[in-house]
Amino acid sequence: MTRRGPFDRSILSDVAHRPWPVPRSAWVLTQTWHDLLFAHWPVTPDALVPLVPPRFELDLFEGTAFIAVVPFYMSNVGIRGVPPLPGVSRFPELNVRTYVRVDDKPGVYFFSLDAASALAVATARTALNLPYHRAAMSLREQDGEIHYRSARRRDPSVEFRARYRPVGQAFHPREGSLAHFLTERYCLYNVDLRGRPYRLDIHHPRWTLQAAECAIAQNTMARASGVTVVGPPPLLHFSRRQDVVAWMPVQLDTSNSNFVTRAGSSIAPPRA
Repeated sequence: MTRRGPFDRSILSDVAHRPWPVPRSAWVLTQTWHDLLFAHWPVTPDALVPLVPPRFELDLFEGTAFIAVVPFYMSNVGIRGVPPLPGVSRFPELNVRTYVRVDDKPGVYFFSLDAASALAVATARTALNLPYHRAAMSLREQDGEIHYRSARRRDPSVEFRARYRPVGQAFHPREGSLAHFLTERYCLYNVDLRGRPYRLDIHHPRWTLQAAECAIAQNTMARASGVTVVGPPPLLHFSRRQDVVAWMPVQLDTSNSNFVTRAGSSIAPPRA
């Protein structure tokens, strides 16, 4: 499993693909994501509107909203200029997310983030008000297949157990395609402890994806977030590795007349 190797700093000069320039301020955090599965289900926008802060606009593809369960492993987690900290520099993580935008910047909104590191959970909850949960997690590779298990510490019924693997050739998703819409995002949105909306910018190279196969034994992650998904995920993508830097969050100006919610509107990315 490709968990070793230092953070790839060459990504800092690989910026031509970005939809907007990197922030002028200095980035503060590194992460490397490994053996990542994007498991997506289409859902009606009405199912998500009550669950997303009203200041964020659902981002839709041809009128459809999507929810994703995303298991992976993180390494090289660290603050710029600070040596790696034991117990927080590498651990499994599992996200449940959807897609929102503010003005012309599409991003990600997290319903939950489960992690095996107690320190990472506490830090992210305190600093960013992100809905992190500590979980008992394991990830191993056997015969080219990733075996992934996660159960939330405080509520083990919130769990995800699956086997997944890549199939087919690696590719960069084409601009305007659904795969591009679901993956090529360079910020997350959330509200702080005082309920103020913010954006947190990230940077990474273009995604290198493969089609994936997945056998899910148990998945209550979306239901725990208030979303019902039925059957196996119809959209599956795998990525072996992605190096990422992140910036400090920036509070959004709610007085901007364009900063409004148009939940349920159909927003599709431009076609290539």
